[in-house]
Amino acid sequence: MGTTLFSSCSFLAQISSVENGISRVKAVACSTGSDSVDGVMKRRSVLVSGASLISSAVLGFPADGLAVVKQGLLAGRVPGLSEPDEQGWRTYRRPDDKSGGHGVGWSPIIPYLFSVPQEWDEVPVSIADLGGTEIDLRFASPKKGRLFVIVAPVLRFADDLGDDATIEKIGPPEKVINAFGPEVIGENVEGKVLSMNVEEHSGRTYYRYELEPPHVLITATAAGNRLYLFSVTGNGLQWKRHYTDLKKIADSFRVV
Repeated sequence: MGTTLFSSCSFLAQISSVENGISRVKAVACSTGSDSVDGVMKRRSVLVSGASLISSAVLGFPADGLAVVKQGLLAGRVPGLSEPDEQGWRTYRRPDDKSGGHGVGWSPIIPYLFSVPQEWDEVPVSIADLGGTEIDLRFASPKKGRLFVIVAPVLRFADDLGDDATIEKIGPPEKVINAFGPEVIGENVEGKVLSMNVEEHSGRTYYRYELEPPHVLITATAAGNRLYLFSVTGNGLQWKRHYTDLKKIADSFRVV
């Protein structure tokens, strides 16, 4: 029988089993709602304990069926960015008509989404940036940190992944961070990976990493014919003061 970890008015989380270092957590709807049982989320801890599962849920990350995000060109608004929720957080969803696609013949980029505190805003992307033309988006807060999204064609890494790639097909967590971590931090990641976890949301697998130095949280997944890398970082003071928010941003990333 599973062990209850925590509960709220929206769900009840239970550890159903632990096998080979992989904790399986099931979120079950409370009696106050009519939602069905949520998907099973798998996390594999390499250097951190399974207790991080509790903190990720308590932080209140947005569910896969996030509230409606307002899109389009509104005066003074970033396209794809929602109005703040009750906690002052906004959800960004990549607009379906946003330009990008890495050349003729590529299918449209499958949208992604994530949540940020109200003071975070989109900043211009330069082709001179680390990651070059494959950086699809940047956001930043002068006080808390910054983030960017890399969307790269999977043909860069293998020619047999087709148009329905998964992160598992690209490789295991260790291979992915060793291959693509340098694109995020600009240097070899050997000896810098503090934690490495595997999660599943709505049938899609995500690899999540924490590196130091530099302080950075990386999420990797794949969809269609593209690899997605989501990086959240901050300087030493920002990391110390705002780690909880930075972690919540990193864990909110989804490809829809």
